[in-house]
Amino acid sequence: MTTSTTGTAGATGTQPAASTFAVSERTAHLRAEAALFMRDHVLSLVSHDLRGPLNAIHSWAYVLERKLDPNDPNSQRAVTGIRNGVDQQVKLLETVVDATRAETKSLALAYAPFPLHPLLDETAEEVRSGLARTRGVEVVVNSQLGTEQLNGDRERLAAALWVMLTFAVESSAQDSAVTLEARADATAWHAAVTYEASAALVDASLPHLLEAFARKQAREPREANRIAWVLALCKRVAEAHGGGFEQQDATDAAPATLSLRVPLSAPAAR
Repeated sequence: MTTSTTGTAGATGTQPAASTFAVSERTAHLRAEAALFMRDHVLSLVSHDLRGPLNAIHSWAYVLERKLDPNDPNSQRAVTGIRNGVDQQVKLLETVVDATRAETKSLALAYAPFPLHPLLDETAEEVRSGLARTRGVEVVVNSQLGTEQLNGDRERLAAALWVMLTFAVESSAQDSAVTLEARADATAWHAAVTYEASAALVDASLPHLLEAFARKQAREPREANRIAWVLALCKRVAEAHGGGFEQQDATDAAPATLSLRVPLSAPAAR
């Protein structure tokens, strides 16, 4: 079964004023969830990226100590100060950074079987009413789903789809389209959001749902296998279901793509 639905983009020719932008309680909740996962994703990166250099400094301090005169109190004091400083930084990471992100580190999922196709339509309409119509961006759903069901956390997966679509709308210029394609094979559900990225993502004159610093970071070059911070919820939810999430930038031959894969019969939460 193949279905296609579109949302009216709204009036063209004028850009909506950001100052008059209002959101529903549901959209506000989803935005807050995205911000929470983004914060914890950033803290995780900080923790990971700092531990390597700190461990190296700690190791070289011991090497340096063996090279220095053990009877020179100034040298020994300096080396001890280096090691103590590293230990303090590691302790700070453990007590502040790691503890702060504990809320999403272990993600509890409420498993239940549900039909997939209604999830697409409901989430797409939420994005249309929450931002797309205001921005003059069309949201198109191309679904090959019929009656397929997925055993997973419907609310978490809806939030992941919402973030994917909202980020795509945020990145799109007026009068453009964002497309959500969905299908299922024998083992998994696949959802892909495609869009033409533009400077609209960081245009302060436009209404936005995602935080300014997150949108700015999303425009910066990324290391291999890393995603924009604001998409952290998508990755975490997909992996908690035993699936995966990928972000691919636009090329000359293809638009930008956000891809979600979730097993139809998801394993226990990780």
